[in-house]
Amino acid sequence: MDALVTAGGIPAPDEPLYPATQGKSKALMDVAGKPMAQWVLDALGGSSRVDRVVLVGLEPDCGLTCAKPLKFVPNQGAMLANIQFGLKTILELNPEADYVLAVSSDIPAITAPMIDWTVDTTLQTDHDLHYLVVERSVMETRFPGSRRSYVRLKEGEFCGGDMNVIRSRLAGDQRLWERIVAARKNALKQAALVGLDVLGLVMIHQLTLDGAGKRISRTLGLKGHAIPTPYAEIAMDIDKPHQLEILRQDLAASHPAAK
Repeated sequence: MDALVTAGGIPAPDEPLYPATQGKSKALMDVAGKPMAQWVLDALGGSSRVDRVVLVGLEPDCGLTCAKPLKFVPNQGAMLANIQFGLKTILELNPEADYVLAVSSDIPAITAPMIDWTVDTTLQTDHDLHYLVVERSVMETRFPGSRRSYVRLKEGEFCGGDMNVIRSRLAGDQRLWERIVAARKNALKQAALVGLDVLGLVMIHQLTLDGAGKRISRTLGLKGHAIPTPYAEIAMDIDKPHQLEILRQDLAASHPAAK
C-alpha cells in the first residue's frame, strides 16, 4: 500500500507552536534530535506493508529521507488541497492503487509495527474509509496529560487518530473532503456532521461505534467505519506546546541515540 504524508502546516505568530517553529514548517520542528516528520518517515520506511511514500508540503531539499521510494509534492496551500493532490499523485504513480494510507506528519511516536497493524486490520473489510480511534483510557495511560478531545459513545470515550486508510477514488469527491476536514478537530462537529439525531444519541451516550459508522456511511454516501486501535501513538499528535514536550521526553527516553 502507498502512503500519503501531509506536512504542509506553518504555524502563524498567533498560534501555540510558533515559538518552536519561528515561521518554518511544523513538520521540520525538532523532536528529540530529529525533524518531527523524519520520525514518521522512518516508521513508514520500516513497514513491511508500505511500498511508496508521497509527502505533500515540503521540497526535496528539506533534508528528509525514507527507506522506501519517496516523492515530494509542493504545498498546495490548505490541508484539503494537500490531501487531494497527494492522492492524485499516488494514482499517477500507481494507477492500480485501491487504498492509500494517509498519515499526518505530527505523530512522531508511531512505529513500523503500528503501521503494519493498521494496514492488515483495515484490509480485512471492504470499506471506503477506515477511521482509527483511541479509547480514552488507552490514551491517558500511555500519554498522561495529553488533554485530547473525546466523544463519548456507548462503548466509552474516543478520540480520533491521525493515520487512516481511504479508498483512492474518494479523491474526486470535493464536498466529502471539505466536510471531513472541517470536522476533523472538533468532536461536536464530527457528531453533527451526520445529523441532529446522531448528535442527540451522542449526548445521551447511546450511540455505538458501529452505529456511528453506519450513519456516517448513509449521510456521506460511502462505506466507512471506526476501528479502535490499541496504539495511542496513532492519535498523539502535536498541536500544543505541552504535547510537543510530552513527545520530546518520550522519544528521547526510548531512542537515546537520536538525541
